[in-house]
Amino acid sequence: MTETNHQIYLASRSPRRAELLAQIGVRFAPLAVEIDETPVRGESPEGYVRRIAIEKALVGRSGIPTRDPRPVLAADTAVIVDGEILGKPLDRPDFLRMMARLSGRTHSVLTGVALAWAGEVWYELSVSLVRFRAIDESEQLAYWASGEPRDKAGGYGIQGLGALFVAELRGSYSGVMGLPLYETGCLLQRAGMALLGGERKP
Repeated sequence: MTETNHQIYLASRSPRRAELLAQIGVRFAPLAVEIDETPVRGESPEGYVRRIAIEKALVGRSGIPTRDPRPVLAADTAVIVDGEILGKPLDRPDFLRMMARLSGRTHSVLTGVALAWAGEVWYELSVSLVRFRAIDESEQLAYWASGEPRDKAGGYGIQGLGALFVAELRGSYSGVMGLPLYETGCLLQRAGMALLGGERKP
């Protein structure tokens, strides 16, 4: 997206987050932000997504001229099972290990959202519970062969073929996708942005 009349910057190249922002009518320009996303030893999942989302927002903000007042939005999503963060699968064996842990069980999806604006950083957290049905090995192998799991936290995308595994969702569908729209809207409104076609608040 090369929006010139943008309202905010999105510190992400994720097509899913871009799609969700467009869904609520927010005009944005994407920023390529590279940070080390390795968890710190002893860090809680909640602390991890908070740290990464805020760091992405701040790094994104640092690359914009100070005279540009537009806020920078960033997010981070983590899939949690047995207290462990499941990142993007490294390879097929790693993906199969993830699926074995998720199959027939409930896991948590945490998405932290940060907004850097006017010298401040605001933060919101979305927590969802997702229950998978049992997934047999042939389905797991076919899903890996589709290519969808490779760049997804936890090895699945709820907005794609991964939806076939989801027996129950308690929480935010958009949060599991990677950008919880309720929390995002709260942050944008806090920064004075009127959504749904209204005028910008003073």
